[in-house]
Amino acid sequence: MSVIDAMRAQLATLDPVAVEIIDDSAKHAGHAGARSGGGHFRLSIVSPRFAGCRTMERHRLVYDALGPLMKREIHALSITAKTPDEK
Repeated sequence: MSVIDAMRAQLATLDPVAVEIIDDSAKHAGHAGARSGGGHFRLSIVSPRFAGCRTMERHRLVYDALGPLMKREIHALSITAKTPDEK
């Protein structure tokens, strides 16, 4: 399973209505995190679970959902998290 597939599987716990994951790892070749195996990703996610949450709370929900992937497979993650109404 690819890292992106694993991310999608983990993010399913947030009941997303839309998920877009872009692997930017190639742009960071030679970076310390890239050398250790962690990738750089951009995530755009839309979920009703973000309703009433501030940006930091939304990011925490994403980090919690990704769990162990944040320790090795993901070195850097840029997050855009919105509710369906904000879409």
